[in-house]
Amino acid sequence: MLSMVNGMATTTKLTITLDDEQFTALKKLVAAGRTPSVSGFVRKAVAVALNDAAGWNQMLDEALDKSGGPMTDAERAWADNILGHHRPTARKRKRA
Repeated sequence: MLSMVNGMATTTKLTITLDDEQFTALKKLVAAGRTPSVSGFVRKAVAVALNDAAGWNQMLDEALDKSGGPMTDAERAWADNILGHHRPTARKRKRA
């Protein structure tokens, strides 16, 4: 759902899933006045995470520029393996 308030930025409502412990901790923060709302906390957390991701991407780009350019497919496969990231492979459909 999109909404616009008095010319302010457009927002989108969405549903997220949290562990019960996370949600309980958020409600306690709101009750203690340490954050204005669960939505406000999540908005801030997303902003921080996006900023962190942008910073890491910039650092990676700078490091790659200094070391000879973009990673090769072999280098990327090695890094993915070391980091435990496995790219999804296409699955063949079972015949009925």
